Amino acid sequence: MQLQGRTALVTGVGAGNLGHHFVQQLLERGAARVYATARRPENIDAPGAEVLRLDMTHQESVTEAAAVAHGVDLLINNASVAFPGLTFLGGDPEMIRRQFDTNVFGTLAMIRAFAPVLAANGGGAILNVLSAAAWSATEGLGVYGASKAALWSMTANLRGELSRQGTFVSSLVFGMASTPVMKALVDSVAGPGALDDLMTDPAVIVARALDGLEAGSIEIVADTLAVDAKAALTGDGKSAYGSLSDDYSIPQPTSAVPGEL
Repeated sequence: MQLQGRTALVTGVGAGNLGHHFVQQLLERGAARVYATARRPENIDAPGAEVLRLDMTHQESVTEAAAVAHGVDLLINNASVAFPGLTFLGGDPEMIRRQFDTNVFGTLAMIRAFAPVLAANGGGAILNVLSAAAWSATEGLGVYGASKAALWSMTANLRGELSRQGTFVSSLVFGMASTPVMKALVDSVAGPGALDDLMTDPAVIVARALDGLEAGSIEIVADTLAVDAKAALTGDGKSAYGSLSDDYSIPQPTSAVPGEL
């Protein structure tokens, strides 16, 4: 699909994160209109975009966004939340529920609301942002990974459902992006700069995602951590991503961070 002339909506736009780079690069590639959305729109710095308040966990907010952005023919579901250190057995059930409410059910709410919009605008496309955590068992990221694994499966199934109305569905999978939030988290756990070689510039990840969309790729594996994690699924060894918890311990969560893991 061609991105030039598209009307796109990007969820989860924040300072220097993937959402920010999606908005910026879509405009650079000639998108006619880009909606930048977040729970806290006051934190969005996206010249040239139209800013909307959006909370995917509230149906009214999702419905309002679909009514306003009725010209959308490209939906990028980037928003997610993570509680690093959260475990299934000892973790706060409300935190576990919130992670799935945002990453799985919030994304589904967006797709259900915008499917008719996309159909009315010729079919268009959806890109769901996933994580290599979906393909690895990594201590401290298990709940987050499970939510992304559920989203991976949901994306695969929606691909068939939405193809009937001419909507193309793709997914983006990556290991670690060196966004400001992610860099601060990794440095606090592993030490300043310790994992820099495993992190990828978010602008590079987004460029690969948009290249993949234009090429018609149904799954865009955007960095070496994700490539390795996918390969490990069919082998006997652990992926480099999954092995991180062997060397570094993630403390119990005190607050949520954007899902850039």
